[in-house]
Amino acid sequence: MIRFAILTISDKAAAGLREDASGPALASFVQAYGTVCHMAVLPDEQARIEQALRTLCDQDRADVILTTGGTGFAPRDVTPEATAAVCTRMAPGLGEAMRAASLAITPHAVLSRAIAGIRQRSVIINLPGSPKAAIECIRVIAGTFTHMVETLRGQAYECGR
Repeated sequence: MIRFAILTISDKAAAGLREDASGPALASFVQAYGTVCHMAVLPDEQARIEQALRTLCDQDRADVILTTGGTGFAPRDVTPEATAAVCTRMAPGLGEAMRAASLAITPHAVLSRAIAGIRQRSVIINLPGSPKAAIECIRVIAGTFTHMVETLRGQAYECGR
């Protein structure tokens, strides 16, 4: 069973000025792959995002941590920086695959700064803040979840077929 954590990164949602639609949309989507063990809404504050990611990873609370929001060009968009700060290894293929698929939908896909990386036995994956874009992106990589988690747990070693 894959344990997912979902962090919505949004100043407005954290302040109660906007409903979080992306977190629940992602939670509904990932139920086909495992269980959601944690959901939270955080403001666009790098130190708070880093602390939440460290806690989820270091206390072995989640296998896959999905962040939604904070990946654009806005001055307070710091999710990729927070993710990079806590990861010990990066997983660039995940972000590259999502951007490539998104480019077929919108030319604005090239503006995504979303990244992915590994800390301990958890993978952290940044997703866009809009529910539509978050689901479009997660569909691209969802087929890798089982192998990704089995490999991180030391249960799978061979990637070839």
